[in-house]
Amino acid sequence: MSRLIDKQLGGLRLLGFSVAGEETVVVAPEYNVCFDVGRAPREVIPIDNVCLTHGHMDHSAGVAYYFSQRGFVGLGPGRVIVHRSLAQPIQKLMDIWSDIEGHPAAGQVHGVDHLEDVEIRRGLVIRPFTVNHSRSSLGYSLIERRHKLKAEFAGKSGPQLVALKSDGVQIEERTEVVLLTCTGDTALGRFLELDFVRQSRALLVECTFYEAEHASRARDGRHLHVDDLPKVLSAVPEAQIMLTHVTHRTDLRLAKRIVQRVLKPADLERVSFLMERPLRAMPIAVPAGPSPN
Repeated sequence: MSRLIDKQLGGLRLLGFSVAGEETVVVAPEYNVCFDVGRAPREVIPIDNVCLTHGHMDHSAGVAYYFSQRGFVGLGPGRVIVHRSLAQPIQKLMDIWSDIEGHPAAGQVHGVDHLEDVEIRRGLVIRPFTVNHSRSSLGYSLIERRHKLKAEFAGKSGPQLVALKSDGVQIEERTEVVLLTCTGDTALGRFLELDFVRQSRALLVECTFYEAEHASRARDGRHLHVDDLPKVLSAVPEAQIMLTHVTHRTDLRLAKRIVQRVLKPADLERVSFLMERPLRAMPIAVPAGPSPN
């Protein structure tokens, strides 16, 4: 049985597991993208693009295993997208593991900076942005680029549009649909002012601390406290929001009760927890019929 939880968020299917200090990994299989790698569970291995939010072990420990397993099962080289300052250290780690295993592990470590888009496939990009955690921490937005006819050409016929294009007239405009944003570990920060973050349809956001006495711990570790959630929700007014990175110290039922006290009822409708497993349907007992004998 998979330890990843199968969830829906904003129309996207996600497979994930996130416990602070233990492991965080979220896969968007339809888009061939994974956010953090955790310990590289089997569902991550066929995914071609892994976006590391930062280098802490609970988020990144499985990088070498991810690369190695792709080669072992005959897949092409994978790609790990990471803050540029971490690209060289991760490559050094891969070189050391190649020495240990006796053969190279094929893969690409792709270093990026704030707002440096990475193409996933035609019309789909990952956009990294700086968050408020460690020095080399990034969040990522998954963005679909679409083209639509400009309003002034809406009444034109097909041949007229072809003629305009032949004359060099730009008849289309590019639009961006922000399918999903993953903040990774972070405190509140200016990334919530970015237009594309605010336009997200779905948001994966950590909320590590819930008890009132843990507010200072959240600030010291640059994590979100439950009291920060109203500001997060006001910044992304249209997004469905899934909370990650709850610790084992906090019972999920308690966390839900605290969130219910902190948020307005209308906001509660768009908030869920990644680690809340769906209830299993109980089998219906069918009474035994009369004996055929």
